[in-house]
Amino acid sequence: MNLKQLEAFLWVADLKSFTGAAKQLFMSQPAVSFQIKSLEDELKVSLFQRNEKRVVMTEAGSLLYPGAKEILRQHYKVIENLDNLKGLKTGQLNIGASTIPGEYILPLFVGGFCQIHPGIKISLRIGGSGKVVNWVNNKEVALGVTGTMVDGKGLECETWIDDELVLIGPVLVPGQFESEIKLEKLKKHPLILREQGSGTRETIESRLQKKGIPLGQCRVAIELGSTRAVITAVQAGLGLSFVSRWAVKELLQLGTIREITVPELDLKRKLYLVRNSQALGGGFAATAFINYVKDCNNLAMLDHY
Repeated sequence: MNLKQLEAFLWVADLKSFTGAAKQLFMSQPAVSFQIKSLEDELKVSLFQRNEKRVVMTEAGSLLYPGAKEILRQHYKVIENLDNLKGLKTGQLNIGASTIPGEYILPLFVGGFCQIHPGIKISLRIGGSGKVVNWVNNKEVALGVTGTMVDGKGLECETWIDDELVLIGPVLVPGQFESEIKLEKLKKHPLILREQGSGTRETIESRLQKKGIPLGQCRVAIELGSTRAVITAVQAGLGLSFVSRWAVKELLQLGTIREITVPELDLKRKLYLVRNSQALGGGFAATAFINYVKDCNNLAMLDHY
């Protein structure tokens, strides 16, 4: 039993005519008769009583009619839903992001994307880069955005945009810190760090290690679970910290914290888009969103923030 047979059956039943059904289906009358005969042979019942004046459904035909109607209704509904999904008229997009892209950058893109595709519902989860990778691995999110490059089996990772870490200090005591600091002197100051698994922390550990300074040689005063908490602790005078420039742009302009340069450290890094390679091609909304955030015209708006 196939959809063509059911469609022919329903048209004959509704119009009580093989000729009328053939016109509606743009088929010849013998072709319609063949579809009905094939369906009857498969079901081993007669579906219509035929005479010269009219076509009437048999008891078996009347029993089949509502089921056939529902099957075709569901078929066309599925086709419509798939067309809407492909056309981005509807859909769900789950994104996981580490703190910096999740709190300071992605919301700018989400707003613009939703204006273009109002039928797409977006959920943005924020956690450390390690958590984001787990979410992508487990297919809990269709897209991950992290502050560290991901090199894992089954994951696709591509560079997105530039980021820069800055060393920040409090402004409580004028002249307490110089505008520039050497690494040897930095080791003597209390450091406030993000938790294990944070992309920012991994970057700082890696850059210090390259300069021959393992984190164990530094005075780690506090580990905190969010960038906002780190900044607040710095403002309170509890120590120095490395954070993304995205997180402190306004605060630096307002003068509520101060930037301290570290000439010996390269603090530039990239942000990355991460997807599960097994899920590539299956998420229409995810693919559209990635194209949107990579579009040069859309990236240009970041210059204004």
